[in-house]
Amino acid sequence: MTMTSAPPRVLVGVDLVQISQVASSLHQLGDSYMKRVYTAEEIAHCNSNPLLAPSRFAGRFAAKEATLKALRLDDQGLDLRNIELVQAPGGWCDLVLHGRAAELADAAGWRSWSVSLSHEGDYATAVVAVSVDRGQR
Repeated sequence: MTMTSAPPRVLVGVDLVQISQVASSLHQLGDSYMKRVYTAEEIAHCNSNPLLAPSRFAGRFAAKEATLKALRLDDQGLDLRNIELVQAPGGWCDLVLHGRAAELADAAGWRSWSVSLSHEGDYATAVVAVSVDRGQR
């Protein structure tokens, strides 16, 4: 008889963001909003096409929130810039964790993860799926 390990658990986080609300924050707060929420690379990518900027920022905000949901934090503050969406040459985004976000993911047993963004009308949505070692939360 062979012993097999239990399959990994899968955690999922989902978020939906209204693009017009992000556009309003960008208009009213400008750089202070961007620098509080997004990395320099995210800001550069989103602003590379002014017509798409609100949609791109909204998608990234949704992905950051979906990541927080997948982390299942208990009232722990986390700098959203520790969660970064990196644009791949093929057009999709990769989720990269830095600093405290990477530490929390490691402590929670995250082994691999994936993010998917979608935009429709005035909404952007993101789904984060995470493979977690069976013994972890």
